[in-house]
Amino acid sequence: MKLLILNGPNLNLLGKREPEIYGSMSLQMLIDGLIARFPQHEIGHEQSNHEGQLIDLLHKADGRYDAVVFNPGAYAHTSLAIADAVRAISVPVIEVHISNIHAREEYRSFSYIAAAAAGVISGFGTESYALGIAAAENLVKNQ
Repeated sequence: MKLLILNGPNLNLLGKREPEIYGSMSLQMLIDGLIARFPQHEIGHEQSNHEGQLIDLLHKADGRYDAVVFNPGAYAHTSLAIADAVRAISVPVIEVHISNIHAREEYRSFSYIAAAAAGVISGFGTESYALGIAAAENLVKNQ
């Protein structure tokens, strides 16, 4: 299976930004760990702090990947445009979050992306990505 791990704003700062919430693992360490843990899959990865670039990457994923595991970061709570991009593509998108967005500030508990995504995994630290890959495997297998 061919997967895209897509990360939104500030996730390039993993390991530095609020480690009490997001942990001490860098984004590169996370990606390297997923590639090692799931050698049966071809895993691509992208990160952007820019809404339009994330939309472009979602558009390009359609037809290139079997599924997208997407941590939209704060754009989950603000971006109708990204939600529309998720709806516009045929590849399933699994939304993931490192922290439990429902246990944080009230404004973080709502996600525009969630209504467009195949599912949401939140609150399991960086393991949320591995759970997202497992969900993608299940979705693609049962299509």
